[in-house]
Amino acid sequence: MNRILIIAPNWIGDAVMTEPLITELKHQFPNSLIDVLATPWVASIMRAIPAVHEIITADFQHGALQWSERKSLAKLLATKNYERAYVLPNSFKSALIPWLAQIPNRIGYQGEMRWGLINQAFKNPSRSHRPPMSSHYFALSGKNSSEVPQPHLSLSESELEKSRVHLQQIQLHDALFVICPGAEYGPAKQWPTEHFGDLAKQLIKQHPNALVIILGSKKESPIGDAIVNASSHSNRVVNWCGQTSLDQAMAVIANARSVISNDSGLMHIAAAFRRPQVAIFGSSDPRHTPPLSNQAKIHWLHLECSPCFKRTCPLGHLKCLVDITSQDVLNSVNSLNTEPSVN
Repeated sequence: MNRILIIAPNWIGDAVMTEPLITELKHQFPNSLIDVLATPWVASIMRAIPAVHEIITADFQHGALQWSERKSLAKLLATKNYERAYVLPNSFKSALIPWLAQIPNRIGYQGEMRWGLINQAFKNPSRSHRPPMSSHYFALSGKNSSEVPQPHLSLSESELEKSRVHLQQIQLHDALFVICPGAEYGPAKQWPTEHFGDLAKQLIKQHPNALVIILGSKKESPIGDAIVNASSHSNRVVNWCGQTSLDQAMAVIANARSVISNDSGLMHIAAAFRRPQVAIFGSSDPRHTPPLSNQAKIHWLHLECSPCFKRTCPLGHLKCLVDITSQDVLNSVNSLNTEPSVN
């Protein structure tokens, strides 16, 4: 049986973008087993891709070669007799393991010093001409990247029901809204906390029996607390930043009536679960990293200084985000199809 290895990217949003490629490879090689080598923090994404057979986790230190560890893992992978490997990150280190494992067909983009490690190399487009990441990865399948379908993640009904029961135990509700106020890249991608707080207040005013869950990492917990305080509804607005696994956060998002987020990995997860969502962009460019969903609305002012792709506002005013009002976002939430369903 043909076996295929995918070397997954390290960012959550990029991991979501691999689903069309992996599903297409399963279509091209229906009798294949497709395994994924991934870091622990993106393994949850891979578990939500039905075409994935097995996930092999490896937690290498950032910036470290760790030659002996990579060699040991490659020796293990060599016993699985993979026919081909798709190396999605551009780094030298990510291409080492398939080469050490002597996988005969090693497919990927030209990257840093990878000559010989990648023996079926695609030309890496420049940053200014790079297509959306889902198209970028999908092109490695050999099909036209313009034909790429929207990424789609799925969870079992039992996983979804378990999350629904838990949420009702927290607070009985008839509508679930999810707020994702963080952005790993930096504050120039984060809508102001007070805007999120006012939005939460308005959502509860419109839906008195609703529940608003705030999701994010542990370091975003203070932001979540500030949103709860600004909302004046501590029993209906709950801060779960740093209190869930990614698997649990995904189940919450998949059950949401609407998701409101910055440009972040959780934004892409919401899109892949086909949830109605509002995505707020500041320093980044929605033409390059949009939520790939027909149920997404984007707020981006496209000021003269935007996109700047900076972590912090170089002009100090953050107008690209401050000038997007909570009423603007609320209007978009209200215009979405808010009937809860999971596809």
